[in-house]
Amino acid sequence: MQENGRILAGVFTRVKPQAKPGVSTLQLAEIALEEIRAVGAESAFLGYRGFPGAICISLNEEVVHGIPSPNRIMRQGDLVKIDMGIMRNGFYADMAETLYLGEDIPPETARLLATTKKALAAGICNCIAGQTLGKISQSIQQVIETESLSVVKRFVGHGIGRSLHEKPPVPNFGPSHRGPRLEIGMVLAIEPIATFGSPEVAIKQDGWTAVTADGALSAHFEHTVAISAKGPVILTSTCHAGQEGL
Repeated sequence: MQENGRILAGVFTRVKPQAKPGVSTLQLAEIALEEIRAVGAESAFLGYRGFPGAICISLNEEVVHGIPSPNRIMRQGDLVKIDMGIMRNGFYADMAETLYLGEDIPPETARLLATTKKALAAGICNCIAGQTLGKISQSIQQVIETESLSVVKRFVGHGIGRSLHEKPPVPNFGPSHRGPRLEIGMVLAIEPIATFGSPEVAIKQDGWTAVTADGALSAHFEHTVAISAKGPVILTSTCHAGQEGL
């Protein structure tokens, strides 16, 4: 899984610059699939429970699970959420990031991204053996709500390993005493999702794409994290140096 995390981070790094105005979300997904196959891996999402895309690409008010489309063209000022997973040698890795297309990011949008990324860091810092899983959840919620943003509660993180989604679920909210004790060797996908306004979401007619009910912007960041005797190890870090990858 450590090797898969490193490989996925490398693929992600190469795909991100291709997200730019004038490019369709399908074109970006095709680039990602080509990169994934080039490293001897498979898309974890393509065909998963019938999902038709190689990666998820969600724009602006879209929260998660956006289906790549030739008709969805990225434009200047878009907030682009890229969620990508791979399977290789029987194990999975999963990560996501939110990008702003443009140089002059509005202050409130910058706050949304910075806060969600900070919430991810807080959750990862609490991936400590012996602590309850609820410590992760509570720390994420505190960071997001301290900035007067809302936690999207419908979607949660998850265990990951020989399957893309394994137990335990990792909510981004709740009391610190909730959930199992974390153990050395557990691997979790930590993925806070934050938005302005209401935390409620709706699902588009395609049956997959989730959008904020009030049309507000949302942000999503995710890392695959292993719990070790020395603390959390970010397997999908782009610099492969623990928490320096945030």
